[in-house]
Amino acid sequence: MSASPVAASDHPLVRSGPALLEGLDGGRGLTAHRRQYGELPRLGLDDLLATLARVRLRGRGGAAFPFETKLRTAAAGRRPVVVVNLSEGEPASAKDCGLATTRPHLVLDGAVVTARALGARELHVVVPRDRPGVGAAMRVAVGERDDRMRTVVHTADSRFVAGQARAVLELMAGRPNLPVTAWSPEAVAGHRGRPTLLSNAETWAQVGRLVLSGVRSYAALGTAEEPGTTLLTLSGPEPTVVEVELGTPWRDVLPATWADRPVLVGGFHGSWVRWEDLTAGRVSVDAMRAAGTPLGAGALVCPADCPVTFTARVVDYLAGQSARRCGPCLNGLPALATALRAVSDGTGPTDRVESLAALVVGRGACAHPDGTVRLVRSLLATFPAEIAAHGASRCAS
Repeated sequence: MSASPVAASDHPLVRSGPALLEGLDGGRGLTAHRRQYGELPRLGLDDLLATLARVRLRGRGGAAFPFETKLRTAAAGRRPVVVVNLSEGEPASAKDCGLATTRPHLVLDGAVVTARALGARELHVVVPRDRPGVGAAMRVAVGERDDRMRTVVHTADSRFVAGQARAVLELMAGRPNLPVTAWSPEAVAGHRGRPTLLSNAETWAQVGRLVLSGVRSYAALGTAEEPGTTLLTLSGPEPTVVEVELGTPWRDVLPATWADRPVLVGGFHGSWVRWEDLTAGRVSVDAMRAAGTPLGAGALVCPADCPVTFTARVVDYLAGQSARRCGPCLNGLPALATALRAVSDGTGPTDRVESLAALVVGRGACAHPDGTVRLVRSLLATFPAEIAAHGASRCAS
């Protein structure tokens, strides 16, 4: 099994920001948190739904799904469950890790206020095994609180797909922490068949800040169409978590050392973007999705080696990270990794890669094959000259 070309970080550099990451020097304990934000209000379900709708709050786990819709779906069922997912299997992302180690109570406030509005009696917190600092920080934070609900901390496996929603639910049920086929959304039928509201740490922190600071303060940042901020991980020798207002020009966000180099946007299931194309735009979920380069989980990578070599290394890693429960992962991804490695070595054609990508996509039990194909296809579409250089043994990187 190949190692990840980007190591998962337990101690990213977290820069102060305008909202979630404001006032980091005040400390991460509950006393300091309440001093900064005040007591957590109690909101009824209708009030919470209306508040979320006013700022169009969307999930920050990658799909950018409207949180209000997800909450409304979970509320329609009986005995709902709330889950804070910090397992962050994506090695290039460190934003949930950054929040756990600096803003754990903002994350928990978002989950608790929502659980109370739902009438949920259970709160589950899922932490990653390969980032022990996250688990330590969240356990301390849970121990400081008295939220009058059952809170359980689970530890996810060190595997890329361990953070996938269904894999998390399998872990909570005491089964292997791997994805399974699901016929209904988690918000309809999740943990033990009950409606389950599962979101990542940043989503819960955004909910927490919204209810603590109010709609006006939240909407004062960002744009009218996309209010608020988002967290990004700038991957490198020292991974850095930054918070930016939605609508900020990319030129104001990216490190100067990345200038004129290709950037992988969205992490290992993301898309390659040329520097000039990325810096012509702004940080925007809607605009980037329309351009075919979705922001995803907000992880950006600017590797030292060329995009062809780097992508081959990533796909090698991803092929070994699957659940190995269906054909596209068990057979398709290893074959795709071998074909792409041959392209990188200059010994194989892209036709084989394209053929395998077409066979794999849309046929897996989870989104892991599709995300891997997205990465591969973006490489083929964005860097034909670089691929040709590899075929001629002329890569300059």
